Amino acid sequence: MLTDTQLKRYADVLLWGLKTARSKPFKKGEVVLVRFNLDAIRLAEILESRILEMGLNPVRRMNPTPEMEKNFYGLANRRQLVFDPPGEAELYRHLNGSIFLSAPASITHLSAIDPKKISRFTLSKKFLRDILEEREQAGRFSWTLCMLPTAELARHAGMDEADYAKQIVKACFLNRRDPVKQWRAVYKNAASIKRWINSMAVKYYHIESATVDLKITPGEQRRWIGISGHNIPSFELFVSPDWRGTSGVYYADQPSYRSGNLVKGVRLTFKKGVAVAVDAQSGSDFVKKQLKMDRGASRLGEFSLTDKRFSKINRFMANTLFDENFGGRWGNCHVALGASYADTYSGNVQSLTKEKKARLGYNDSALHWDLVNTEKKRVVAHLADGCRTTIYENGCFKY
Repeated sequence: MLTDTQLKRYADVLLWGLKTARSKPFKKGEVVLVRFNLDAIRLAEILESRILEMGLNPVRRMNPTPEMEKNFYGLANRRQLVFDPPGEAELYRHLNGSIFLSAPASITHLSAIDPKKISRFTLSKKFLRDILEEREQAGRFSWTLCMLPTAELARHAGMDEADYAKQIVKACFLNRRDPVKQWRAVYKNAASIKRWINSMAVKYYHIESATVDLKITPGEQRRWIGISGHNIPSFELFVSPDWRGTSGVYYADQPSYRSGNLVKGVRLTFKKGVAVAVDAQSGSDFVKKQLKMDRGASRLGEFSLTDKRFSKINRFMANTLFDENFGGRWGNCHVALGASYADTYSGNVQSLTKEKKARLGYNDSALHWDLVNTEKKRVVAHLADGCRTTIYENGCFKY
């Protein structure tokens, strides 16, 4: 468990992240949603106090317990599965911020549930995510999230709770008297790398490791973003590519838990932007069903790189938030199947209509699933003038 001092520092970092991630400053009277698992209630209490002191209006939502979730997916009929509580859309249209405190008491309780039922529920809630994306593009909304240690997470990561908690403390700089100062330094250093990489006119990126041979086309009017306040911790820099230009083989050597299912060794073969061959050492059937969730689920929505000089994470954490930011010996790259991020557009994000996104090759899906590779690798940018330059090698950006 984290101490009260560490939780207060966590709250400071989360509020820094929420404010930093938004293009316009918060105004008194605006609305911030705080969602939390039961085991995160102490941090929720601290955050509510801070939010009230800022003159904002907190809205509290406790996430369902594992038993509630299992009952819902096991017992809900088709109508109940897609039911929208009265006022839900209205709330989302008025949200100015959202913080999620993840502290799962179980990560495998849905393993026996038909993935199609989970997909149906996810698809039915996509319109809420679309509302928030529009608000974020207009500068009226931002979000962040974090994770707290639980016995379940520690067990699946192969650690005891104390060691697991130490990874979180170290990764989020909660062992520093002023962790926000450290995050500001990381933010500043990342800004220099983003300026450098965004100055290049890139036709495509070639990613090579022992098991990866993948080409990714950034597409028109793209920019690398990341370390923006979204996600605590976050050390990744990423772009949402033109999905149509993806080709080759990608392999995720890092296991992944999703909807109660553990998958290992996912191998994807892309042709003309679509994953035409899908396999996994374990959980293959589940992966294939996820990629059939909707038309965009088998396409790429994100390509990301993490510099090991930023990230202190060096253990598998059985949680995507931490695993996609793995530093270790060789850093990591990950791809996300499904939804892309509109804020990687280099122009006026508010001008991005659904039709324009489609024309530029932004992928649309209810799925967004990060799959991580931690092998030693090289990423080479093939430039529009015919030159090549290595942008990432041995776990570090070559800036």
